[in-house]
Amino acid sequence: MSTPFLKEFYLEQIVPALLKSRGYGNVHQVPRMEKVVINSGFDASTEKSAIDDLRKDIADIAGQYPVVTKARLSISNFKVRQYMPLGVKVTLRGSKMYEFMHRLIAVALPNIRDFRGVPAKFDGNGNYTLGVADHTIFPEIHIERQRTNIGMDISFVTSCSSDEEGEELLALFGIPFRKSSAAAA
Repeated sequence: MSTPFLKEFYLEQIVPALLKSRGYGNVHQVPRMEKVVINSGFDASTEKSAIDDLRKDIADIAGQYPVVTKARLSISNFKVRQYMPLGVKVTLRGSKMYEFMHRLIAVALPNIRDFRGVPAKFDGNGNYTLGVADHTIFPEIHIERQRTNIGMDISFVTSCSSDEEGEELLALFGIPFRKSSAAAA
């Protein structure tokens, strides 16, 4: 099995660039990608066939079968009962993570109409979550068999300790962050 392109790129290009720019004393101090989590929710009143379709679509996108997330508590205002299916999620690590990131950066994000970059909002610990409004940007999804548009959240979990490190790491991977309006002026 061959090494994914982005993993080779990380080891050969990104690690030396971060060692130089951040002044790390050891290669093991360089931040790395730990996992990518894909999460998609749906209406609690959705029929079973829609849930199965969502699982199949997320499995096609991720290359790994997702787990169904269920409600922990009953909430009558939302018509949600305990253990009712609410969404699906899949955690990617290792080679599958790098392959998914490569498809996202090289194929899916450029398919978004009027795309000007993703917002650079991090969680304070160097992790980043990207919201995708329509999952048909991925080439694995056949548009003609889709009944509804499905959104998803893609979380990039890094070993970074700050947002600046996380943004630099993901930018070196090729995530196209939106230029801030202050920098453009």
